[in-house]
Amino acid sequence: MAIVVPLEGEHGKRKPKPSLDSLLALVKEDLDKVNNVILRRMDSKVPLIPQLAGHIIASGGKRLRPMLTLASARLCSYEGNRHVNLAACVEFIHTATLLHDDVVDESDLRRGNATANALWGNQASVLVGDFLFSRSFQLMVEDGSLEVLRILSTASAVIAEGEVAQLMTSNDTSTSEDAYLDVIIGKTAALFAAACHVGAVVAGRPAVECEALESYGKNLGIIFQLIDDALDYSARQAELGKTVGDDFREGKITLPVILAYRRGDDEERAFWHRTLEDGEQTDDDLAHAQTLIEKHRAIADTVERARHYGAIARDTLGIFPDGPVKQSLIDVIEFCIERAH
Repeated sequence: MAIVVPLEGEHGKRKPKPSLDSLLALVKEDLDKVNNVILRRMDSKVPLIPQLAGHIIASGGKRLRPMLTLASARLCSYEGNRHVNLAACVEFIHTATLLHDDVVDESDLRRGNATANALWGNQASVLVGDFLFSRSFQLMVEDGSLEVLRILSTASAVIAEGEVAQLMTSNDTSTSEDAYLDVIIGKTAALFAAACHVGAVVAGRPAVECEALESYGKNLGIIFQLIDDALDYSARQAELGKTVGDDFREGKITLPVILAYRRGDDEERAFWHRTLEDGEQTDDDLAHAQTLIEKHRAIADTVERARHYGAIARDTLGIFPDGPVKQSLIDVIEFCIERAH
């Protein structure tokens, strides 16, 4: 398990809060090109497609995954342009999965805004998601690399498997931490891993560097989802302007619930059975769930798990030379963890 670094710096001064600013500054020029590719490629003679796709693409996401592709390519000293289209491809895959996820979860809000399915209905959302997946595969084929096609198409399949696995573990309080980890590796970490991996591949780097960046992305994706799942039960989520308790209402079994369930007594487990397995929830149940999770330090320990994977992600970058790009990727690790605070 990674050592927790105190937030206080030398002479008691508080460290600055981690951000994506350094990464964004390094890739801004390329990211502008990615955004142009996205706008061009989501165009269609069917007006609803760019309208609906544009709604979710513009709904406040940080473009973290495509930025990772751009930064990975730069870390590997790549000087061409292939990474731009592939970063757009990664964003299309991500956006397509969001559209489908909101339909599956029957979500009405995403990042405080109405979801596409709430505005245009489930059928349109699913079909536009399919359109974006198709666009992503067009970009893969146009790149011309079978290895790139293998990496990104495999990631797309693994994401779908992860979502189905999550469906199978929903409402099942007997879900193990290992099974949960398999779910988040599939539904989230696989695309982070692929986004970083292709950055090294287009640069023609040796296998050891490609594998290092793939591992970095995978562990970063695990961190990202662990913290997302912790935030869903945290007051911090409300401070960020996001809905608290979506996972609870949907009966999702995430690590905070797994830990609280395992550490609880019979009465507490009966509560989780009623609310998550039987789906019988009252207006007061979310607050009680948060109380139990706090009682058993489930959020704090979920963050500790994230720090562990953060240490692994940081170590994978050790083979690359020090510099601003490497440091920005290290900063991303800290940013993803510190979202919980």
